[in-house]
Amino acid sequence: MYPTLNDGDNLIVDKISYHFVDPGRFDIIVFPFRYQEDTFYIKRIIGLPGETVQIQDDLIYINGRELKEEYGYGEIGNPGLASGQITLGRDEYFVLGDNRGNSSDSREPSVGNIARSDIVGRAWFRIWPLSGFGFL
Repeated sequence: MYPTLNDGDNLIVDKISYHFVDPGRFDIIVFPFRYQEDTFYIKRIIGLPGETVQIQDDLIYINGRELKEEYGYGEIGNPGLASGQITLGRDEYFVLGDNRGNSSDSREPSVGNIARSDIVGRAWFRIWPLSGFGFL
């Protein structure tokens, strides 16, 4: 998630609010990696339920329109699964890491779309290091 987050950052994760509101575009979420116990990923929501996501020429398209966002760092490079259109189910989210050229995210079959039931919570506050203390 560089440059937003770095290895060793300590975060507070809100595990309550998604019981009352839906996750939103650009939220930073925490979810378990399905193939390794006690391993969690932190990624940014890009695609919402029911939307179509596609990546072409380093650009992200939602429902055929270019997504304007300021979080991506570096070139996307390999669009992976998103080289073709991906239509999200009614409880699925498409996530990307902010370090777009070096991220294991929804573009890869090992991660894929994230079910709402798999979302642990929203990362929203960094407590360490003190130089990065504050809201994400």
